[in-house]
Amino acid sequence: MITLQFDPSTDYFLGMRKRGKPQSEDWCRSSLERVFLLVAAMLVGGCAERDRLTFPSEPGPGDGIGPVTMIDRPNGADTTVPAGPEFFVNGRTIDSSGVDTVYFLVIGGTDNFSPFRPNPPSDTVRFGIPITTLGNDGDTIVVRIYGVDGQGNQGSIASRRIFVE
Repeated sequence: MITLQFDPSTDYFLGMRKRGKPQSEDWCRSSLERVFLLVAAMLVGGCAERDRLTFPSEPGPGDGIGPVTMIDRPNGADTTVPAGPEFFVNGRTIDSSGVDTVYFLVIGGTDNFSPFRPNPPSDTVRFGIPITTLGNDGDTIVVRIYGVDGQGNQGSIASRRIFVE
């Protein structure tokens, strides 16, 4: 008599009994384990040291602050001048990263001035603009001046009010 002996792990008939049945919880558990292992591997790989963005703690040449403009003459905020001769407004614009342009705005009177661009840009720009007072008696002229640095930062406005007698 001949008998066939099958190892339980390779039993053909046991495999056939499972055919057509829904997959067992063992398959779901193994799938979840695979997903867990994959996510864990991704997290461990993502925790490695990498380059970080850093920002300077102290201001450099591009400090984000515009130039400072000071009007030296006239010294006070309000000035009265006689009609006739030209009256000069003198001052300076200063910025440690360099002054790119100085703008002059004259309200009242007959004067207009183009922006001044020093060539090459420098840390200090001195200016003197002539204000016409002839024929402007009784007028009030307001002069506003400000600078812009090379990074485009506008400084504060310095202004003077001139009363023409």
